[in-house]
Amino acid sequence: MLARVRLILGIAVKHLAKRKRQTAVAIAGVGIGVGFFLAVSAMMIGSQNDFVQRLISSAPHIIISDEIRSPRPQPAIRALRGTTVEIQGYKTRNEVRGIKDWQEIVQAAEAIPGSIVAPSLSGAVTLRVGGREEPLGIIGVDPSIEEKIENVQDNMSAGTFHDLETTQGGVIITEDLAQRLGVRMGDTVGATSAAGTRSLKIVGLFARGRGQFGNNGYVLLREAQSLTGHPFIINRIGVSIPDPYAAQTVAANLEDRFGYKAQSWQERSADFMTLLLTRNVIMYSVISAMLLVASFGIYTAVSNSVVDKRRDIAILRSIGFSQSDLQRVFVAEGIILAIIGVVAGWAIGTLLMQILGSIRFPILGRVEHLPLDRSARQFMIAGLSSLCAAAIAAWLPARKAARVDPVEILRGAA
Repeated sequence: MLARVRLILGIAVKHLAKRKRQTAVAIAGVGIGVGFFLAVSAMMIGSQNDFVQRLISSAPHIIISDEIRSPRPQPAIRALRGTTVEIQGYKTRNEVRGIKDWQEIVQAAEAIPGSIVAPSLSGAVTLRVGGREEPLGIIGVDPSIEEKIENVQDNMSAGTFHDLETTQGGVIITEDLAQRLGVRMGDTVGATSAAGTRSLKIVGLFARGRGQFGNNGYVLLREAQSLTGHPFIINRIGVSIPDPYAAQTVAANLEDRFGYKAQSWQERSADFMTLLLTRNVIMYSVISAMLLVASFGIYTAVSNSVVDKRRDIAILRSIGFSQSDLQRVFVAEGIILAIIGVVAGWAIGTLLMQILGSIRFPILGRVEHLPLDRSARQFMIAGLSSLCAAAIAAWLPARKAARVDPVEILRGAA
C-alpha cells in the first residue's frame, strides 16, 4: 500500500516538474490568494477584537440599575387577582428612585468567585462659570474600586483618578466641556442641583475622543449623594467578573433574584455585535472568493496535464492502474500545488502583516497602530480552505482522466 502511494506521488511530481511555468503560475495564484486572505482577515478580525475589548474594558461587565423591566402590580391588584372584583380610580404608587437593600445585592454579586462590585450614584447638575452654563451628568464612585472595573485612568489627559479622594469637592470632566466653560486644571466651578449650589474643583480631564464619557463627570460617591440630596442611596451597581462572556447568564440570574434591571455588556452592545456579525459574513465571503479564484489556476494546470498526458494515462490503465488510481494521481497534483502555494501564502501573509502593523495613524494627538489578528486560527482557516478548494478543482479534471478509454487512445496513436 505504501509503495503504491509513493508511486502515485512520484508520477504526480514528475508531471508537475515537466510543466514548470504552469506549475509556478498555479502556485503563485494560491500563494497570493492565501497571503491577501491573511492580510484582510488580520485587519478585520483584529479591529473587531480590539473593538470588543474596548467594549468590555470601558464599562462594568454587568450594570444593575434602579429600573424594573416589568413594573410590579399594585397591592390591590395583587390581593384581588383572580376574583370578580374590578378596581377603579386607584392611583399608581410611585416608586422611590434608588436600589432598595442594595447591600444585599452587592453581597450576592461579591459571592461570585473573582468578581468586583462597585456601587455608584448618578445624577445631574449644572456647572456655572461667569456667565456660562453647561449641564453635567455626575457619577459618584469609590475610585479605589471603580478603577478595577473601568479603565478610567487610561482615558485621562491630566490628573489622576485618585485625586478625587485627596481633594475636597473634586470633579473630573472632559476636555471639551472644560473648553466650553473656559476652565483649566485646578479651577473652581459652581455646581447647582435640586439640593442647592456648591463649588467643585477640577482635578482631572478626560482626553478628547473618549466618546464613552459623553457629558459626564466623576466625583466621590458621598459628594454625589450630597449634591443630589440622596444620602446613603445608590442607583447603579457595576459588576466585573473573571469571564466577560458569561456576563449575560450572570446578569439574568441577578435580575431574576432581585428584580432590578441587570444589563450585560452584550445586551448594551447588541446593535454593535449584530453589525460585527454582518461584517464578518461579508468579509469571509469576499476573501473566500479570492481563494476560489486562486483554485482556478490549479484547475487549469491539472486540466492541461490531463490533456497532455492522455497517452500516458492509456499506458497506465493498460498496465493495471485503476480509475481510482488515476484520479488519485491528478488530485495529488492539485494538492501538491496547493500545499506549496499555502506555505508561500503564509510567508506572503506574514510579510503583509508586518507592513500593515508598522503603519502609524496620528489620531487626536495619539499615534495608533492597526490592530491585527495574527493568531494561528487564521492561518489554519486559510490553509484548509485552500486545500479543500484545490482538491475539488483537481478532482473535476481527474474524474475526466479516469474515464479515458485506453484502447481508443492507443489505437489512435498507432
